[in-house]
Amino acid sequence: MTSQPAPGPGPRARNRVFEGFRRAELLLADRRPLDALQALLPALESQPNDASVHLLAGRAYLDSAQLGKAEEAFVRVLELDPADHYARFALGKALQRQGRLGEAKGQLQMATVMDPRPEYQEALGEVRARIARITE
Repeated sequence: MTSQPAPGPGPRARNRVFEGFRRAELLLADRRPLDALQALLPALESQPNDASVHLLAGRAYLDSAQLGKAEEAFVRVLELDPADHYARFALGKALQRQGRLGEAKGQLQMATVMDPRPEYQEALGEVRARIARITE
């Protein structure tokens, strides 16, 4: 007797996960990161290999000053998608806020090389300036 694989979540469950994700996006845009994390929990549990879910969670953790959790979320995004320049930028910001300037500089440099957006360049400049002040 062979066992059949367990069926995936049904349409209702998938809709709830999708709705929770969309609600989390809106809550984060409304500067309610803790509420966004609550709304995102079903998606985090059911979609452990979805980079977009971890990216949104990382943003919410960063916005709520849960820097260690933000770092973990952005590292997970980069494990799933090493080419995600925004995750590198956000990881750099999380590291910067933890005072880990050397590590932050490395991530921000990579983000800037991958996509030279002004906000990435500005963040890299801030970290370089802080490092320069410390080493003077």
